[in-house]
Amino acid sequence: MSGRVVVVTGASGGVGAAAARELARQGDDVVVVGRNPRRTQQVANEIKAQHFICDYSDLDDVRRLAEDLRNNLDHIDVLANNAGGVMPSRELSLDGHEMTLQVNHLAPFLLTNLLVDMLERSRASVITTSSVAHRTARLTMRDPELARGWSPWRAYANSKLMNILFTRELHKRYSLKGISSACFHPGIVASSFALDLPGPAGVFYRSRVGRSMMVSPEHAAKTLVFLARGRPPRDWISGLYYNDSEPVRPSRKARNPRLATQLWRMSAAMVGLPE
Repeated sequence: MSGRVVVVTGASGGVGAAAARELARQGDDVVVVGRNPRRTQQVANEIKAQHFICDYSDLDDVRRLAEDLRNNLDHIDVLANNAGGVMPSRELSLDGHEMTLQVNHLAPFLLTNLLVDMLERSRASVITTSSVAHRTARLTMRDPELARGWSPWRAYANSKLMNILFTRELHKRYSLKGISSACFHPGIVASSFALDLPGPAGVFYRSRVGRSMMVSPEHAAKTLVFLARGRPPRDWISGLYYNDSEPVRPSRKARNPRLATQLWRMSAAMVGLPE
């Protein structure tokens, strides 16, 4: 690959697939990463892209993905950490972590760190899909896995707060080494997200009224594409949280530098990396 290389995770459907299609249309060499082999290959074939399969519920699979990317790409200009979801019940990953925490935060944290030297050399951008749901987070470092008080939306909101804290700490640690970072809220998206949730939330996401209030994956992908195509600091500012391609002020907890550092150290310990 000789052009701009953009790796998009969670690209087998929804926002990731829409972003992959648009980035390919604009001339980028897109690398499609997804969990579902059939759908991932379908998107990759459509845009004539390389693809890799990875299940974020297994951190060894994330390590294999990092090795595959290193072996098959000579550079990465953009790493879009888009994979994620909301779980209908509390379950543990193969690594023993609460699943929402692992899939939405620990797996992209690990992938980014395993590629960090390659990202430095490429002066890459790392873009992470967060959510306005972070504003309702009740995150505590004493119980990040929510052994007590777990609910689908509390786990999801906490993980989306972690995405912003990760972005800010990545900027703090690596911006002077060439890596730019940003995160964004895609909107409430009409995709497969949250369709299997129990209770009122699931009913809303499955209902005709609920779907009518949501944005299309193509619309939701616009900010991801803006950040991926843009050149910081000319087009956007590293370390910030975006909505509709504009920087917005996240919650107070999301702006807490001490919490960001604590989360980074805790995450590194969880995935077996040095601080």
